[in-house]
Amino acid sequence: MLKTFLGLMLAVLLAPAAWAQGYSIQPGDVLQMEVLEDPSLNRSLLVLPDGTVSLPLVGSVRASGKSVEGLRSAISTALAPNFASPPSVTLSVGQLNPVTSAVTNAAAQAAAANYQPYGTVSIYAMGEFNTQGRLDVRSGTTLLQFLAETGGLSRFAATKRIQLRRADKKTGTETVYNYNYKAVQAGAKAPAIVLREGDVIVAPERKLFE
Repeated sequence: MLKTFLGLMLAVLLAPAAWAQGYSIQPGDVLQMEVLEDPSLNRSLLVLPDGTVSLPLVGSVRASGKSVEGLRSAISTALAPNFASPPSVTLSVGQLNPVTSAVTNAAAQAAAANYQPYGTVSIYAMGEFNTQGRLDVRSGTTLLQFLAETGGLSRFAATKRIQLRRADKKTGTETVYNYNYKAVQAGAKAPAIVLREGDVIVAPERKLFE
């Protein structure tokens, strides 16, 4: 559980960073500037509605549409006449404008939702399960272990007729394996069917006299 939580947090943190690599600065963004040679120039820069930022010693510099690295280079060049050599400038996005921020947060949430922990496979439970839908389980999990981990079957499940449906992506065909879970519960030997990515487990509804 802890590994899954940490993985989700990592996905949330990394998604905006990866997305920002190709980010173009927009009006309303707030940038953080630091100048190694003159810390008095360190400050937050608001990208104004006209797409510019206002710099001390320089005045207005076009920012909108530039990458963070592109603007950093432009600022260093603009400040250069005030120094013996081009200054060492670092620039980062301190705060995105509200519209871009909303898009970024949505991208992070989507990444977290699709995150799959290392060493797991996605299995799909349908029918008379207490927990249905996609469930991520450890690689090597057998069908019997899956049935024990899913939260259980409903009281309406036909436990004699559990199905494992496995698709072959290469051929486009599906193989259906029937599994008598009731017999296994009564002590019968269980075939060790190791689940694979994309397997679908179906628990049919029990018939009237079944």
